Amino acid sequence: MYHIKTFNQIAAAGLKRFEPSEYVINASDQADAWVLRSHQVHEEDIPPYLLAIARAGAGVNNLPLDQLAKRGIVAFHTPGANANAVKELVLASMILSVRPIVKGFNWVNEQTTASQSQLEEAMELQKRQFLGAELRGKKVGIIGLGAIGASLANDLLQLGVDVIGYDPHLSVDAAWNISKHVTRAKHLSEVLGNVDLLSIHMPLTEETRFSIDRSWFERMKPGMTVLNFARGELVKDDDLLKAFHHHVGLYVTDFPRHTLIGHPQVMALPHLGASTKESEVNCAIQAVETLKLYLETGNIRSSANFPNVELPYTGKRRLGILHRNVPNMVGQITGELASHGLNIDNMVNRSRGEMAYTLIDLDNSEHEPLSIHALYEIQGVIRVREF
Repeated sequence: MYHIKTFNQIAAAGLKRFEPSEYVINASDQADAWVLRSHQVHEEDIPPYLLAIARAGAGVNNLPLDQLAKRGIVAFHTPGANANAVKELVLASMILSVRPIVKGFNWVNEQTTASQSQLEEAMELQKRQFLGAELRGKKVGIIGLGAIGASLANDLLQLGVDVIGYDPHLSVDAAWNISKHVTRAKHLSEVLGNVDLLSIHMPLTEETRFSIDRSWFERMKPGMTVLNFARGELVKDDDLLKAFHHHVGLYVTDFPRHTLIGHPQVMALPHLGASTKESEVNCAIQAVETLKLYLETGNIRSSANFPNVELPYTGKRRLGILHRNVPNMVGQITGELASHGLNIDNMVNRSRGEMAYTLIDLDNSEHEPLSIHALYEIQGVIRVREF
């Protein structure tokens, strides 16, 4: 029986995936795993018995990934589960950035004392102030071609937009999802100096934090619209405020920051990117399913701090070993198993930075039993689980 603790409101459709015969939810503080959304784990005391944390969302800046990895706690997230919700909000925001729809809506609602004839006359007189532009024919740059960026690029093409994408870390799998009609830039400058609108979809890491700064803005086409639906901390606010005088005409973001609120060239939304019923359900289901997969079989899928490792589960005795990525680790593990007369039926080992994971299926034949404590004697082994 696994004990699960939840933080925030997790969609019921996801929690229902926990079978009552195998899982108990919020019945004990000594949980095997946590499921959460925006809860700040940085501020939590992490118990030693915790096996995993599943975040129902793509971003993981609320998780101390390195600390969790060093303690053998696998962190899961749900990349792609909210991609459509974010993409649709970006598309809507792009249209709002070229057409003053909100301004027109507000003006009409202020005409409460006008008669119908006065309203129609006023509309004819004032209509010019709501003159906008069309998205068709514009050039849009997309920085980051993951699930959201790729989907956005493909949809913009259908609207008659010229799309230039830049992603120095584009994977082969991600490339298959992008239309051949999207122009791929080899250098960032090819995008910044040539587009009318720029949409940011970069991950927030220590390398990218506040990386969108003066060096970016000074290379931008004057009057550019910048849309940031990735993370607010990617942008250096002080440099952005200075860029409003020339390079940036409008900044649209889903991450309001105190220094920017109220600025006439800022259109900020209250973090609505994944706020759809469909997205919340998709994220919850994916988070629960990947968590269950790990707890029940040891397979790791969509982890943010350990490599993804999957081995078909056949019911044989299985060992899941989280360890440091150091030389001869696999040799020491297999040597220890051999010293107990245990034969390996199947094995897979993957690494990610300083961390690695080895999944081993053993023969079912009778052998001397192995105490997993023997594996902990190997320097660099962090956690061993038996299935």
